Amino acid sequence: MELETTSLDECAALGSAPAMPKKVFVKTYGCQMNVYDSQRMTDALVADGYVATEAIDNADLVLLNTCHIREKAAEKVYSELGRLRDLKSERAEAGRDLTIGVTGCVAQAEGGEILRRSPSVDLVIGPQTYHRLPDVLAKVRKGEKVVETDYAIEDKFEHLPQPRRAEVIKRGVTAFLTVQEGCDKFCTFCVVPYTRGSEVSRPVKQIVAEAERLAEAGVREVTLLGQNVNAWHGEGPDGSEWGLGRLLFRLAEIPGLARLRYTTSHPRDMDDDLIAAHRDLAVLMPYLHLPVQSGSDRILKAMNRRHKAADYLRLIERVRGARADIAMSGDFIVGFPGETEGDFEATMQIVREVGYASAFSFKYSPRPGTPGAEMDGHVPDEVKDERLQRLQSLLVEQQQGFTQSMVGRTMSTLIEKPGRQAGQKVGRSPWLQPVIVDEKVAEIGDIVDVRITKTGYNSLFAEPA
Repeated sequence: MELETTSLDECAALGSAPAMPKKVFVKTYGCQMNVYDSQRMTDALVADGYVATEAIDNADLVLLNTCHIREKAAEKVYSELGRLRDLKSERAEAGRDLTIGVTGCVAQAEGGEILRRSPSVDLVIGPQTYHRLPDVLAKVRKGEKVVETDYAIEDKFEHLPQPRRAEVIKRGVTAFLTVQEGCDKFCTFCVVPYTRGSEVSRPVKQIVAEAERLAEAGVREVTLLGQNVNAWHGEGPDGSEWGLGRLLFRLAEIPGLARLRYTTSHPRDMDDDLIAAHRDLAVLMPYLHLPVQSGSDRILKAMNRRHKAADYLRLIERVRGARADIAMSGDFIVGFPGETEGDFEATMQIVREVGYASAFSFKYSPRPGTPGAEMDGHVPDEVKDERLQRLQSLLVEQQQGFTQSMVGRTMSTLIEKPGRQAGQKVGRSPWLQPVIVDEKVAEIGDIVDVRITKTGYNSLFAEPA
């Protein structure tokens, strides 16, 4: 039976050894922001006396940090909760407790419904309030079931403990840093405005301080995150409002920080300062994820994207004019309500015109509560399947062509981690491709010039330049 945690002084007075610290396991679903959120939740719990574990069977607390973008993502959570219910029953028979929590976007969207469908869950907490996690767990220990999905009035980032240097080092030489949350765009297919709330930008001082701590701990590359990251407009040190381009110039001054990236962007927020940052900052990597979703103006209007295909293409032209070697990435939704074969062909045409180094493509999945779910003209699944196969075939062809174009080129590579095979290390190219090198080429954290000798399915192989 697990002992309650006591202080060392209490243990000495009782003549007993200190209790083992409780262990927490966090399983992350979905986007990079959820990865960042999971890390910060772990930081808050470590500060509260927990120890992070990579083994769910060893955990006293299991948190599922969830995604609600697509229906299957939500159903995966309920399937996992079924397995955790069985694990909790086994623990109870052995005299051990297991606390189960659901966090993230499914938690925000469904709230108390999660407790109804999965009574073994002890707490449900939304993405705006995970800084309250230690207080919520204190209530759970008293026997309460807690649902915490109100939007926080206070700035959660101000209330979160800073990650310990040892934790940052353990996570590696690349890091995510959330600068913006929420979205005001209200695309008709998207649940983000309902699960993450309206757009909120962190102030410059807070972002720079976190980036400096990461750099001091050995992080070489930082990716700025936001549901709509290029809409970031934070308060500067002088009280004026900064845009993302100006923030990138400031972050580029941090010693030790050698690479910057950002994701995910909206075409309507790609301003002149941000394009200038791509032109002038060598530390800003030549890779831009800029979703268009559809090439049909009619479907873009139905999606409430508030731009046209021609606007997007002109923007791509401007970005490439500023940085000739930039690689484009995008998102595409196939089978949005009302999509005709002509609309889909317009999407295929925009893919041909842009030429993507990578892309994410999905069948439209109606999400309850979004306008798209209530629209007429839903496309049959078999039509979605067939169109998605055609789109993905074209995207894969472009991605493979881009990858193959790297052979013979010399490029800087950030060495990130040991390879899967003995004698190898894995780095990252400026265009986000994994680069496999001999382990003797460099140490983890080094940035070295290598020459690409051949390609794998999703990776590059290189030798010292």
